[in-house]
Amino acid sequence: MNRNKIISVIQVTILLICSFGVWQFSSQRDALEDRASAIEVEDSNGVVHKFDSHPQRVAITNTYAGTVMRMLEIDESVIVGVSGDFHDENLWPRLSEKTMIQQSAHSEIDFETLLDTRPDVYIVFATNGMVDTEPIRQMLEPLGIDVVALDFYKYDSLRYEINVLAAMFGKEDVAQEIFDEFDSIEAMVHQQLANISAEQRPRIVMEHHASLTRDPVVLTGTSQWTDLIERAGGVNVFANLPGHTTHVDMEAILDSNPDVIMFDGITFDIGYNAFDETDSCTTHMDFIITRPGFESLNAVQNNRMLIMSGEFAGPMMIHGLPTLAKLLHPDLFVDINAESYLDDYFVHHHDTERIGKFVCISEEG
Repeated sequence: MNRNKIISVIQVTILLICSFGVWQFSSQRDALEDRASAIEVEDSNGVVHKFDSHPQRVAITNTYAGTVMRMLEIDESVIVGVSGDFHDENLWPRLSEKTMIQQSAHSEIDFETLLDTRPDVYIVFATNGMVDTEPIRQMLEPLGIDVVALDFYKYDSLRYEINVLAAMFGKEDVAQEIFDEFDSIEAMVHQQLANISAEQRPRIVMEHHASLTRDPVVLTGTSQWTDLIERAGGVNVFANLPGHTTHVDMEAILDSNPDVIMFDGITFDIGYNAFDETDSCTTHMDFIITRPGFESLNAVQNNRMLIMSGEFAGPMMIHGLPTLAKLLHPDLFVDINAESYLDDYFVHHHDTERIGKFVCISEEG
């Protein structure tokens, strides 16, 4: 073999070795990338998050996220930081003892304390008007903390968001069990309401809890309450107005003459382990009646004002659907024990008996 042939053979050999090395490196890199994105989810802000394994250290800001984690049977030992909203030792015996990283879901974050807990993931509201998620993401993600934005208080996205957490923690089977339970409850309510006409659907004004000191603030079609009202057999009078909530004139409510007036009860002392001991519900309703002209409204004349606790606007909303449907259509749900669905929710998902006052209803004077 002449010298040129030997050189050619050597060059080809080197080329093959280098090609194999490049291929091997590329394969290893692709494998690493595949492994790094083995868990991939998109939160409710449209941000994609990739994890190479299930998160082991999680900080959460609100009880809605804590509730869904509990519903999915995610071990609470992974939660390293919480807000002051988890203060109830009866409902949150373990989480009430965790490091508090902020006073409430809507308050400023104690970033020093948060960083001390060394979370991999920080779960925050996605679209809550009192929480500005993007600056939080810009602050924490450069430090290696994934900011996952999920609400758990909107009917049309609740299942999607449950699926996001299920994928993050490998709880897809549990999520399906939850959805089967949801399907069963929704089917029961739908069947009871199957034969009602449009005229039989009560016309409802849903007011925000901020309606006492200024012109009324109503919840519109993009709020989670509209979905619940419609599925419970009612009609939101102001569904077509823009925004999640909006101000309306007193005259707008008077002109609509609603059959029912509902109030978001998130700031009232009602709900789990809360009993409205100061009777703030009655005080609120009495104030509403003093508005000029309101004494003649159908809702006031027929004592159909409702205040529903904040749980009804969170992950409990499906289990609360029979309660609202029965309040709107008592004759159609005579044989349905609506409260049993609330009891099952607390026993099955929180491992505790339901205690407290969850609904306030206006009474005849």
